[in-house]
Amino acid sequence: MYLFFRWLVELWYRHIRFRTTILNVGNIPKEKGGFIVASNHQKYDDPPMIAAIFRGRLSFMAKSELFEKNKLFAWLIRRCGAFPVVRGGGDNAAIDRAVKDIRLKRIFVIFPEGTRSKTGELGRGKSGVAIIAGQSGAPVVPVCIMYAPDGKKHHAVVAVGKRIPAEELKIEDPTDRKQLKAVSKLIMDSIAKLQRQICEHYGIPVPGEDKKPEAAIEAAPEQEENS
Repeated sequence: MYLFFRWLVELWYRHIRFRTTILNVGNIPKEKGGFIVASNHQKYDDPPMIAAIFRGRLSFMAKSELFEKNKLFAWLIRRCGAFPVVRGGGDNAAIDRAVKDIRLKRIFVIFPEGTRSKTGELGRGKSGVAIIAGQSGAPVVPVCIMYAPDGKKHHAVVAVGKRIPAEELKIEDPTDRKQLKAVSKLIMDSIAKLQRQICEHYGIPVPGEDKKPEAAIEAAPEQEENS
């Protein structure tokens, strides 16, 4: 059942709903699980877009309200690997579930900002991603998704970064806010580099760059796949 749904998602998101371009194809892990994908968040399309690119069984948190409003929709997203989280409440059960799924060699997908950005500007990463990475001992693969960077409504671009080794994500003390902040920033900085790469590739400004001092972020080497 899962593989059938995954095939439908890939067909729809890479070939029908969007024409998807992937940058840095070589950075997509060959393994089918046991790592974290950390991405920016712009649309409800983001989770299935990631599912259409990474091979393996996905696991991801979804706000608890989505499991309460529509039983059919709740059933569907559960089949696709979603489980509920109470946002803003320090949901330890959800963190434990994420760590368990990673150890079961699933791909755990997380959006560190915790909410969607309507402008595309990156927000600050919350501590959840750092806690999960630290407890699971798993590497993180940063991802940035942008829609219509060339002005074409049905075009999506996904840039995949080099994995961040687990050794760089260690948290000695999970109550140490300074450590959590440093790991979260490391992950968000990697996503920011990918966003800049996409913008430079299409000759567009980085969202929100005019609001803050210019930062010299070196773009990642590029490989491209169109489908």
